[in-house]
Amino acid sequence: MRKHIQAQLGSVVVEFALVLLIFLMLAFGVIELARVMYLFNTLEEVTRRAANLASNTDFTNEAAKTALRQAAIFRSSAGPLILGAPITDGHVRIDYLSLPRAGNGTGSMTLTEIPTANMPSCVANNRITCMTDPNSLNCVRFVRVRICDPLDTSTCASVPYQSIISMIGIQGNLPKATRIVAAESLGFTPGMATCF
Repeated sequence: MRKHIQAQLGSVVVEFALVLLIFLMLAFGVIELARVMYLFNTLEEVTRRAANLASNTDFTNEAAKTALRQAAIFRSSAGPLILGAPITDGHVRIDYLSLPRAGNGTGSMTLTEIPTANMPSCVANNRITCMTDPNSLNCVRFVRVRICDPLDTSTCASVPYQSIISMIGIQGNLPKATRIVAAESLGFTPGMATCF
């Protein structure tokens, strides 16, 4: 009788270990999938927050732009998004766009990124440029915020997904969450002096 009980105890331990392994794999898989969904939704919120802040922030003030990137990822200092590694404030890319008329005579307009060298020297000059010719290549009319790999400055490369649980290897890239909003004040205040 004792041998029979010991044999069954051994098989119970083996069965328990197998069931526990399957249960843990399933539980960790659910946690990782929940994190993927969290990141997809949170990155959309990050770009929305950053775009709204950037539309009212002076584009010549790098410290203010750094602070708004940090605020967009729910931080007050540099660092990663909570439960969102590898996303940091450095992944939040802000572009300023103009809306020039196409030169083909159709009157169509296309959003065009303004290169850094062509940006107005200050927000007061941008306001003057936009009042003179709203379709100028130097008139900041829209702000675009994207989540991009900070190592690739020429294009907006997707950020690879990074699992928090090494056993569950989910391959793929995070979405290039993008938000475009109309430029509002861009930090302009009445009475602000123009610059040269």
